[in-house]
This record gives sequence, C-alpha cells and structure tokens, in this order.
Amino acid sequence: MEHSEVLTNWIEDWYGTPEELAKVLDLALEMLFYLEEDTFDRKEIQEVVAALRGIVVGLRK
Repeated sequence: MEHSEVLTNWIEDWYGTPEELAKVLDLALEMLFYLEEDTFDRKEIQEVVAALRGIVVGLRK
C-alpha cells in the first residue's frame, strides 16, 4: 500500500473526511498562537496532539 493510500485510509478511519481533519489541524494552529492556561479545554488539546502524532506516524511508514 502506498503512503497516500495509508494516509487516506487513516483520515477516513479517524476523521471521516479530509475536511474534518483540516478542522482539527486549524484548531492546532490557533492553539499554537493563543495557548494560555484555560484557553482551550484539555480534550481539544489532546485531539490535536493525536491528529498530529497520527500524521507523523503515517508519514514515517
């Protein structure tokens, strides 16, 4: 299986559509600029970290 297929399957399995993943990644960008105590809830931050970690793992395979 090619990297693009793996990434596409991962996106579909975890986020449903590329648009949903894009929303999580947009939130990640906002967090990087505005991350202060009590700005985002812990679950939102964990979801963003999981998304970024999944992309990194997928790209390294």
